Amino acid sequence: MQAKEAAGRLGITQRMLRHYEQEGLLEVSRMLNGYRSYSDADLRRAGRIRDFIATGFSTREIRAMSECLSDDGAGPCEGGIEKLTEKLEHIDRLRAELDEKRGAIIDRLEALKNGLATLSSH
Repeated sequence: MQAKEAAGRLGITQRMLRHYEQEGLLEVSRMLNGYRSYSDADLRRAGRIRDFIATGFSTREIRAMSECLSDDGAGPCEGGIEKLTEKLEHIDRLRAELDEKRGAIIDRLEALKNGLATLSSH
């Protein structure tokens, strides 16, 4: 199938499909007229790439887990659990940092509000 239909089935743009290919994540055959031709296996692989990106993986990280993208790697794959665990730990660290920053902003807002209230009461 051609790129427009493949992108539609995956819920992404044709540009994203080309990006996957440019990043070395997806190899797509071409028809005689030069148009890309996506097989069912290509769609499954692109779907896995889309899902990894949606969960926060960069294309570089996904490329390092290429064995998890093929139909052969549709189940457990070498390093998949480790990479997913690392990503989860990274997200948890970011979340903790954001919670800390959020708390600091809430404290500052309270201090500013209290300062303004004190000024207004004089």
